[in-house]
Amino acid sequence: MRRISKDSPVPIYYQIKEILLEMIENEELEAGDTIPTERELSEFQGVSRMTVNKAILELVNQGVLYREQGKGTFVARPKEKHELKYLKSFTEEMKERGLNNAVKILSFEIKQATKQVKTILDMTGENDKVIEIKRLRISDNEPVAIETAYIPHNLCPDMTQNMIEGKSLYNVLREHYNYYPSKAKQTIEPIMLNDYENALLNKPSSPLALLFKRSTYTKEGIHIEYTNAIYRSDKYKYEVILE
Repeated sequence: MRRISKDSPVPIYYQIKEILLEMIENEELEAGDTIPTERELSEFQGVSRMTVNKAILELVNQGVLYREQGKGTFVARPKEKHELKYLKSFTEEMKERGLNNAVKILSFEIKQATKQVKTILDMTGENDKVIEIKRLRISDNEPVAIETAYIPHNLCPDMTQNMIEGKSLYNVLREHYNYYPSKAKQTIEPIMLNDYENALLNKPSSPLALLFKRSTYTKEGIHIEYTNAIYRSDKYKYEVILE
């Protein structure tokens, strides 16, 4: 491990953070390895433990490191990278990557659409009911996302919870209703997890998350789904392909 420079204009905590990152990138520290303790780092670098803690906390919040109570701080596995180029469901994407995935349905309701959801889904007239599906996405036995999907009820009037249990929602729309997802508009923004979301996602190392809002359309322009999905930022990152 190289030492910090106290003459550098770069803050000391930031130098320590960069040093730890270099060790990880150079594979001196690998996924699952314990990093030196705060006491060891503070003694080696000749700085306070508070300074070291600040550096480590930033790496924990970025999902590079994670902490286990009473055990120490460890190097996290690299985040799964997802390309934002093709329109695929979570289930389809996980299968392509050869990852074990599961879905737990938290709730399935037919309810009155709020004004906002009705506007987003381009619902008019007496068509004011939606199917609201809340699901917990699980990858390799770890909860990774909380997803809430809204589907205009008049498009799928006989849809039931049993019909979608363990299946890709996009496949159900294709096979049962002849709606083929063709294009989508999506936004991404950072959010902070609340207590309920934090518990569902197994108390991730970082309270930061990514909120995805997606509107999905058929080739004919029928708005078939609107989804809010909260993804753990310590497990996932997204790559946008620009051509």
